[in-house]
Amino acid sequence: MIVSKVTAASFEMGYLRFGSGTRTLVILPGLSVQSVLPAAEQIRKQYSVFSTDFTVYLFDRRDSLPPVYSPYAIADDTAEAMRTLGLRNACVFGVSQGGMAAMALAAACPALVQRLVLGSAAARTDAHSEAVLRTWIALARQKDAAALYLSFVETVLPPALFQVNRDALSAAAQSVTEGDLARFITLAESLIGFNILDKLADIVCPVLAVGDTDDRIFGADASREIVRRVGNQTDSEWYMYHGFGHAAYDAAPDYVHRLYAFFTQSP
Repeated sequence: MIVSKVTAASFEMGYLRFGSGTRTLVILPGLSVQSVLPAAEQIRKQYSVFSTDFTVYLFDRRDSLPPVYSPYAIADDTAEAMRTLGLRNACVFGVSQGGMAAMALAAACPALVQRLVLGSAAARTDAHSEAVLRTWIALARQKDAAALYLSFVETVLPPALFQVNRDALSAAAQSVTEGDLARFITLAESLIGFNILDKLADIVCPVLAVGDTDDRIFGADASREIVRRVGNQTDSEWYMYHGFGHAAYDAAPDYVHRLYAFFTQSP
């Protein structure tokens, strides 16, 4: 397992690499209060089913964020990072905000994306999701890291799992820095007004959109809306979990195996 940086023409970006397979899996994580790269070993274990057949790359956001950093900009940076590392024709898994960027990547750079899975993603934000984002942004601006951390995780996790881990989450919030909060604000604000519906027809690879009926950010219909609008509807599908919330990608026990089955389907 390697945690490293890719140096492109205009930015540096941290990434995690593991596995030894001939195929490529790119993971774009969602919005988080802190970078997910310190959890590299946990991520490797979570996606260990891919380690034999795939080499897995999980890309963080660029090190120094511009004042505005939309999912389209994340997609552009991901494309440049992939080209710098010589990656193309990859299976791509985008989670939440990472799924928004993954849609933009697949629409603009079809040669880079062979198959696409979108976990708890939406093609557009609405009044409800933007109200959630604004609540988090306000807490970050108040520099109340503990309240932000708990509000964020309580919203994305199923209630029982949140209660079991509440004390550990409160402790983890103590490591949040002012830099983390400023970065979070930039990333969260970039989602306000996001809408990629008019670009979905440009996605020509097979798509699996996975949601949960209890998603308290994007709701139950976001995944279905994506699949109804993508250019390749024939080879695309959606799947709904129940009771795992927005973070079904971490909470549902068969989630990673569902991804693997989709990514290893015959063309």
